[in-house]
Amino acid sequence: MKITLTAKVKILPTPEQIEWLRQTLGAYRLASDHLSKLVFEEKVLSKTKLHQRTYRELRSTFSLRSQMAQSVMRTVIARYKSLIGNRHPWTFVRFKKPELDLVWRRDYSLTQRMFSINTLHGRIKVPYESKGMETYLDGSWSFGTAKLVHKRGKFFLHLPMTKEVEEVSDPSLNQVVGLDMGVNFIATSYDSQGQCTFFHGRPIKNKRSKYKHLRKQLQQLGTASARRKLKRIGGRENRWMTDINHRISKALVRRYGAHTLFVLEDLTGIRNRTERVRVQDRYETVCWSFYQLRQMITYKAILHGAKVIAVDPRYTSQACPKCEHTERANRDKKKHRFCCQKCGYRSNDDRIGAMNLQRIGIQYIAEVAV
Repeated sequence: MKITLTAKVKILPTPEQIEWLRQTLGAYRLASDHLSKLVFEEKVLSKTKLHQRTYRELRSTFSLRSQMAQSVMRTVIARYKSLIGNRHPWTFVRFKKPELDLVWRRDYSLTQRMFSINTLHGRIKVPYESKGMETYLDGSWSFGTAKLVHKRGKFFLHLPMTKEVEEVSDPSLNQVVGLDMGVNFIATSYDSQGQCTFFHGRPIKNKRSKYKHLRKQLQQLGTASARRKLKRIGGRENRWMTDINHRISKALVRRYGAHTLFVLEDLTGIRNRTERVRVQDRYETVCWSFYQLRQMITYKAILHGAKVIAVDPRYTSQACPKCEHTERANRDKKKHRFCCQKCGYRSNDDRIGAMNLQRIGIQYIAEVAV
């Protein structure tokens, strides 16, 4: 099977190269907006028709190189198709961010520890920060169409990297780990040895709450500087939460290693369920990045020779892992306690969820082996 990741690489252009990159990004954005207006007004999504009508105009009006003009068409068409695919009404798509799509070996390449990037003024060779890139330079990864991004005065390449990996066969799985996700504990794991590990979420929830109150104060101010700060702290909060999810997923996969079956809850629709919480707690709960954490655990597990399955989460925190008695009264949500009304077994409700997920994983392996 193939797995694709996106590597974010900071490039280090000279002052002259910075100016060339800015001009190229500006021309690409204006050309995308120009073409988007045509697509919106005439509802044309055929690349062949757009090429016949706009290719020469894009090159002459915006000084784009041949491949850049082609990329503009692909970018605009993809954005509108995504809009239609998500069942949004037909609306005009604006291109505001300074971004540029680069096709591998046509618009950019990697040689002698430098990226060769196509601009309006020709190719430039730019060094980059190599930390973290060593993993992708062992010859097993292939590069895809990258995105050049200018953000906070810095330039980044977002590189899609694809690798062929061998899928883990079910008979080779020798350990099952149940992973329960929540707010008070971001993740709770329970393994085949009966060991339980908690990743505490209370400090993170408190920091989210501080961000919420700061955001509220800035929104009440309503000044231009307040709006700029709102945008900055929004990006800061997202980067911070992404980093936490990276750390947790890395710790879990490294702890249990290859030939492990990770059993997670399928949290599709989690937003609808969490929105039932009190209004004052809604932001900290609804904004939780469960899906991102699950995606990180999944791809890291695959790369380390492990496997992930997602199962129906219903009753995983209400069923007793000892006698299997299932009842809503077994769980006290407010105090995060579990007490089986039949056999009296007691524990933390997140630990109970992880235990039940681990039990489902054992059943899954047993069924596959039959």
